[in-house]
Amino acid sequence: MNTAALELDPRAIRAWAENRMVFIELTDGRLIGFPAARFRLLAAASSEALARVELCLNGAALRWEDLDEDITVRGIVEGRFQLPLPMALAA
Repeated sequence: MNTAALELDPRAIRAWAENRMVFIELTDGRLIGFPAARFRLLAAASSEALARVELCLNGAALRWEDLDEDITVRGIVEGRFQLPLPMALAA
C-alpha cells in the first residue's frame, strides 16, 4: 500500500447542510459546498434528512444513514457529481 497516496487523500473535519447545499471543511482549511441537487438521493431528500449528514472513514466520506447514501470527499473535491448543475443555479 502506498502511504504517500493515503496522505494526499482529502479528508473532511466537518460536514453540514444548509438551504439545500452540502458543505464540507477539509483538513487543509478549504470549505467546499455543492447543491444537494447534484446527487439523486440528496435531491429527493427532505431538508431534515440532508441535515443528518455524518463523516465516516476518518473523514474520507459523507454518510446519510437514513438515505443509505455515501459520497467520497475525494469525489466532491474532484467535482464528480451524478447530475449536472441545475439550470437555476448555473445562471
